[in-house]
Amino acid sequence: MRPPVANFTDVESWLLLARAPGVGPITFMRFLKYFGSPHAALMGGRNEWATLGVKGELLQYLENPDKTIIEKDLHWLSLENNHLVTLNDPHYPHRLCEIHDPPPILFVHGDYTLLSSQQVAMVGTRNPSPLGKEIAYDFAKNLSQAGFTITSGLAMGIDAYSHQGALAATGRTIAVAGTGLDRVYPAQNRELAHQIAQTGALISELPPGTPAKNQHFPRRNRIISGLSIGTLVVEASLRSGSLITARQAVEQGRDVFAIPGSIHNPLAKGCHALIKEGAKLVETAADVMEELFLHLPNQQRTIPLTPPLPVASNRLTQHNELDGDYIRLLEYLCTEAQSIDNLVELSGLTAEAVSSMLLILELQGLIASQAGGLYVRLS
Repeated sequence: MRPPVANFTDVESWLLLARAPGVGPITFMRFLKYFGSPHAALMGGRNEWATLGVKGELLQYLENPDKTIIEKDLHWLSLENNHLVTLNDPHYPHRLCEIHDPPPILFVHGDYTLLSSQQVAMVGTRNPSPLGKEIAYDFAKNLSQAGFTITSGLAMGIDAYSHQGALAATGRTIAVAGTGLDRVYPAQNRELAHQIAQTGALISELPPGTPAKNQHFPRRNRIISGLSIGTLVVEASLRSGSLITARQAVEQGRDVFAIPGSIHNPLAKGCHALIKEGAKLVETAADVMEELFLHLPNQQRTIPLTPPLPVASNRLTQHNELDGDYIRLLEYLCTEAQSIDNLVELSGLTAEAVSSMLLILELQGLIASQAGGLYVRLS
């Protein structure tokens, strides 16, 4: 005997259909288009389900939907500042609706109204250079001050520094998780997640109790790009997962921006590949704003509270403001040109750190690159 499906609430129906075996975003959408609502889909009978090709485990599930499987979801939703935003909710972000496979439900912890704000996605490597960290923070801060919500994936590295930059400005930032929102992954970002929840939002299409699995993160990335007007890649190797986000943005018809770096820096190669494929090369947050403002009505365009910072930190513009490592690199270049390998051996720093520092010094006009991968001091 079937359970009293008619007694399920609207929220329960959305959760039950989302939990159904074999029902992903595209299948869920088919049910929604055919029946009109998840509740009607659960109320349907064998004949109507057969029209959609339902059989096997899914058929058994629909014939006997078990409310106990969503008890954890309902408990999570009963807690303070937790929300469920469904495809038919007025707060569901319209940009996300436009993608091929929008998530039918979003679990939200924090300010759900931010989902419909104008967003810029920022992504990059989990192991950034010192310069990459600074760029991510500065760009996020300036874009946030210009009125954009910064959206990223709460990962270590560029994601985390992007969230932190937004928190330092307006606090408007969205973290899209690859787990259920009853846990934080990676655990090292637990405090960051707590800060984001105070003024921003953490969201996931995955129900509470869902652990971190490799296959969840590429799926998560389509939400990051789908929420946003454009996606900015700060630093990325050729095998970086952030390139997946960028290419999903292209498929979704969104702008992609990439920050260039030294040809000797492996973390610049992913960005350079994107630029070759048509991503917009940007050097300042103003470059990004100039493109994104084209998509916004005049009344939604705001002026940054502080001037956009260039790729090279303005803390290093004066020779006497360089810190010890930079000064030592300049000293190694006093007598003759040096390769990165030589500078790594002399300084004891990593090749990644040396590459980033050389880029800053070159941008500041203190050194120049020569044929054969050599660097020479100019002043």
